[in-house]
Amino acid sequence: MRSVTGWASDGVLGWVDPVRPDGDRVMLDALLREAAAAGTWIGSHPDVIALIGTKEVLYTTRSLGWGADTHLYRSPGEFRHVFPARLAKDGMRVLKPSRGNGGLGVWKVTLGDGQGRTRTPGPATVVTVQHARVREETREELPLGQLMDRCTAAFIAYDGDGTLIDQAFARRLGHGIIRCYLVRDQVAGFARQYPPGLSPEERTARGLALEAEVSAETLMGLPSAKTMYPPDEPSFARLRGLVEREWVPGMQAIVGIETGSLPVLWDADFLFGPKTPEGQDSYLLCEINASSVTPFPPEAVPLLADATMQAVAAARARRLPERPDRRPGQHVHGQCAQPISATYCSGVSLYSGTESGLLNGRSKTHRPFW
Repeated sequence: MRSVTGWASDGVLGWVDPVRPDGDRVMLDALLREAAAAGTWIGSHPDVIALIGTKEVLYTTRSLGWGADTHLYRSPGEFRHVFPARLAKDGMRVLKPSRGNGGLGVWKVTLGDGQGRTRTPGPATVVTVQHARVREETREELPLGQLMDRCTAAFIAYDGDGTLIDQAFARRLGHGIIRCYLVRDQVAGFARQYPPGLSPEERTARGLALEAEVSAETLMGLPSAKTMYPPDEPSFARLRGLVEREWVPGMQAIVGIETGSLPVLWDADFLFGPKTPEGQDSYLLCEINASSVTPFPPEAVPLLADATMQAVAAARARRLPERPDRRPGQHVHGQCAQPISATYCSGVSLYSGTESGLLNGRSKTHRPFW
């Protein structure tokens, strides 16, 4: 990327999968940190992603209203020593590597009938496991020790800096997931995902009430199809209020991030928790995505464009005093001599996909994102 931009760009806005079969973001993140140190604005800074865009945020923010029964393992030894007793207590747990997407490395583990309060299992005890990436209710029975061997990959990732999250299984998974999209600290839209056969239309066709609870024993992972909604969708009004007024400010206070440093576009996935005493839904944070956020609702585009242009303008204002050789109105490579507009800005580099999939926005014909 440096050979393409020469760090002359005012901003880098991109979404790249955190982990892929062909590698991870380690090299890319180093380049982005170098660019940031040179004064380039980064839409999702790697240090911010490390704080809120990995599964560890489920543990660090577990005290907030979106929290669930969550534990963090920093080593294979700790995992082997502690996890069996927690599985025995609950009967069903979900294991998630700290970094990943698309259900990669995520396992639902069931002991016995899944109701818990049983004897602590040993390595030879057979458990039922289901991988989130295989979204076809495919289950496998194997010794607990063998599963724990598989999970050691989570600790090896990212140059041995990986961790493993252990979270209670959300037993209302039959109602699907709500994805909340944000530009900085402002909700920009929502998406809904449902298990197969349990969308509102499919429930109606089956004569199943929309609020009817469905056993989630065989569910793990959801189809990728999403239904998008604007930020003012009435059915999400309460969730929006909780996110904007309580949970995002609470997260910022816990991890120490100012609003201006939040990713310019990110999302939070919520599962349905138990009903409150008043009969309202509760919501449990499933994960935060800050590395690779696509697709997103069309209503997010103007907010994203405005936030990006403001950040780029601020970055340019900081950089230009360092160019005493620049004459008024002179076009500098990688910068716009004219005011920033929503239709033309040569100062922002856009990229997506993998590290090699760089798209450099330097003309009016670059891939539009606003």
